[in-house]
Amino acid sequence: MATKVIQRQRQLPHPVAAPSMFHGKEVSQFHTRLLRTSLALEESRAYWEHFRIDIPREQRAVVAFEERWFGSKSMARVRSLLVEFSHRFEAYPMSLAVLKHWQPNDPTTRQNICHWHMQLSDPIYRNFTGVFLEQRRLQPNSDIDRDIVARWVTQQLESEWSAATTFRMATGLIATAAAAGLCSENSGMRSLKYPKVTDEALAYWLYFLRDLYFEGSLLSNPYFNSVGLFDSFLEQRLSRLPGLSFTRMGDLYDFGWHYVDLKSWAMQILSGRDYANEAKWEEQA
Repeated sequence: MATKVIQRQRQLPHPVAAPSMFHGKEVSQFHTRLLRTSLALEESRAYWEHFRIDIPREQRAVVAFEERWFGSKSMARVRSLLVEFSHRFEAYPMSLAVLKHWQPNDPTTRQNICHWHMQLSDPIYRNFTGVFLEQRRLQPNSDIDRDIVARWVTQQLESEWSAATTFRMATGLIATAAAAGLCSENSGMRSLKYPKVTDEALAYWLYFLRDLYFEGSLLSNPYFNSVGLFDSFLEQRLSRLPGLSFTRMGDLYDFGWHYVDLKSWAMQILSGRDYANEAKWEEQA
């Protein structure tokens, strides 16, 4: 029997309305931007801090370079980062507004969020971390190296690449996965591992996925699979998350959403910032 998944609003004294529309979808078209920009943890943090919606897109690179959003990086590198971040973050305005106001201080939370946004915007990285690495974990020798990953990359391609480009992509995938905490950072053979996932990062991504078109479900998807959150491990975490209630009875799952959307969750749950100022949110949304 197929598992039934029910998503409904928690009955509050003042019931919240269901979300009116989806805010986007995961990227499904293959691209090679990973060859130029990997996880970019610190650059992502700087982007959340400095991004302003009032800067015209055609002027953004000049402003970012002159204001040194990314330190001493060259204009060419600044342009490359802005292009990539437009796909990872700007394509989802509500999420970017939350990240700009939140700017999470916890490095693990930032690592989790950057990894999931990378998966969201890059299908080959999503398949690599959410499918291939999980298949490797089931093998007696689950370690990976550049040759193993290069063979996998070749299997994903519709046209033949040069060996040099294939190895560059394999190296980029491994380096990005290492930065996300999915494998060891030593050179050569890499052992697989799972990163820590914070409650705030998990709740953020659940509210994000709730209103997103994506393959899978809230209980089974490459995003959570890649960090070891599936089956009973995920259910245990869901039962104690802020802003959400979760119960299971046999094959029936019940999500109780305390807030109407990601923005409402952030305004009420996240502390240490002025989330109650609606006008500030509207400037970014």
